[in-house]
Amino acid sequence: MRLEPVAAPPRRRSVRWLAWFLPLVIVLGGAGAGGWWAWANHEDKIREILGWEIPNDYTTTGNGVEVVVTILPGDFGDNVAITLHRAGVTKTFDAFHDLLVELADQGQEPTFQPGNYRLQQEMSAKSALEALQDPANRITNRAIIPEGSNLPATLEILAQQSGIALEEFQAEAANLAQFGLPAEAVSLEGYLFPASYDLDGTETAASLLQRLVTETFTRLDALGVAPEDRNRFLTLASIVQKESGPDPADPPKIARVFLNRIDADMRLESDATVTYGTCVWGPQVGRTPPDTCGTVWLNQADIDDTSNPYNTRALPGLPVGPISMPGQAALDAVAHPADGPWLFFVAVNLATGETVFSETLEEHDAAVDRLNAWCEASDENAAYCG
Repeated sequence: MRLEPVAAPPRRRSVRWLAWFLPLVIVLGGAGAGGWWAWANHEDKIREILGWEIPNDYTTTGNGVEVVVTILPGDFGDNVAITLHRAGVTKTFDAFHDLLVELADQGQEPTFQPGNYRLQQEMSAKSALEALQDPANRITNRAIIPEGSNLPATLEILAQQSGIALEEFQAEAANLAQFGLPAEAVSLEGYLFPASYDLDGTETAASLLQRLVTETFTRLDALGVAPEDRNRFLTLASIVQKESGPDPADPPKIARVFLNRIDADMRLESDATVTYGTCVWGPQVGRTPPDTCGTVWLNQADIDDTSNPYNTRALPGLPVGPISMPGQAALDAVAHPADGPWLFFVAVNLATGETVFSETLEEHDAAVDRLNAWCEASDENAAYCG
């Protein structure tokens, strides 16, 4: 038998609506400042109750809470939209993205200069764009290395923020012997601690790089990492860094997953390591990067490529060296991993960083299906997935 949907009785719907609406009228219309407080703090809920459209953008120039936003070399509109949303500057990805589309339709295409910018939380997309275009908001007396940056990007950031030529940083970075790195270190990758560094204008490329290396060693010493274990420790921490989202509970769990896999003689199978080898290390040695760079996906040829020394999908153990600059949380995670039996994990929501940890392959495959469904659910989601 076919069942047709039955509409709710109109009178009951009206009474329910009035039950919500009348108190709101009293609050908003008759309570003066209290009503405006309710609107300011619960606008989205009130709009939802009344059936009013919820705006995807803030209407103010900020709430007074300063945020330092980093625009990396090569960032374009969608990258900036994601960065602003994740930092709490804009209300949604779409707010900034749609503004850029509107400007492009008018023949205006803003460009974004790499650097660090002082913005505020809860800015309208228009205000955020204006702030990024205002040189006064660019921090010029400080070098800020974001956690998870790779070596080429870090050298570019240091060059731009110090005024020292990039070529000088590249030349000094190639001379590893001067920095006191472990013998097995293949580059400065992982050894330049990501943090904020005040600059006084007296730095050289070599002295600034040494300062960051020394900071890394200081952090490792504080965690009790022996000098002979530094490269291995940083390599694992760098993978934890790249695989972690914003939830502070995740890095220790991710560290445990990799340690469990090592103990079980399983390959790490970290997509972040494959991506580093194909998109960062590969171009440095003359390889053509695949079209998957900048996305969360891998192609099968790259997964199977055993000539990529960072490919933990195909090769056993840790890669030959770090794949990023791990921050303090990643270092702490490797030094103090969580307890748990997990062997797999995957982020199922790239906007929030929600991550699912699994003990079995079947559970993990189900979580991967959740990620695929999330990526296909909307254009906004697809922008995160690439």
